[in-house]
Amino acid sequence: MPMVTATNARKDFFEIVKGATEKHEIYHIRHRKGDVVLMSENEYESLLETLALLSAPGFKERFELSRKEIEQGETVTFAEVFGEEL
Repeated sequence: MPMVTATNARKDFFEIVKGATEKHEIYHIRHRKGDVVLMSENEYESLLETLALLSAPGFKERFELSRKEIEQGETVTFAEVFGEEL
């Protein structure tokens, strides 16, 4: 995570926004009154969704079970489930 001062972030703001949106960079911006993090909206929404999933009761257990089923070849194709190719 690139770290920049607030002064440099102000100076390079459009380059930082470009890095966040095009390269998925997350920036740590230092300021004497407190640090902040700048990331794209897509990264932020993805982070919130991940947190919501991981905090859902039973999700971790179901996810681990699914992972084991995949490893053991106990899966079905999209076509088997929906009757059409993906």
